[in-house]
Amino acid sequence: MKRERRSQIRRLRRAARARARIRGTAERPRLSVFRSNRHIAAQLIDDGAQRTIVSASDREFPKATKRGAKKPVRRERALWVGRAVAERAQEKKIQEAVFDRGRYRYHGVVAALAQGARAAGLKF
Repeated sequence: MKRERRSQIRRLRRAARARARIRGTAERPRLSVFRSNRHIAAQLIDDGAQRTIVSASDREFPKATKRGAKKPVRRERALWVGRAVAERAQEKKIQEAVFDRGRYRYHGVVAALAQGARAAGLKF
């Protein structure tokens, strides 16, 4: 139990270090990333009003289109999520954001999500 608690505390500290310098506003919200073993999600958060402006998850996209077809890899789904968040943000007239990687390294699916958001026109 001690080992589990220690790892939980370390995880929370990593997240706190990453968020210590980041604050989202209505004009420039925080793009927060959540990654699980299977899925990835992102949301734009206005920390001043403490509310989510837009969000997207890879659960919204199809796993595989046809029977026997390959399902998309996690990085590809992360690109889709990044693009979706950026497009929804632009519909709400948001052009810039502050990227919050949370407790995750800027690598793999987290970097792919950021790349997809940038490709769709969101600046950070």
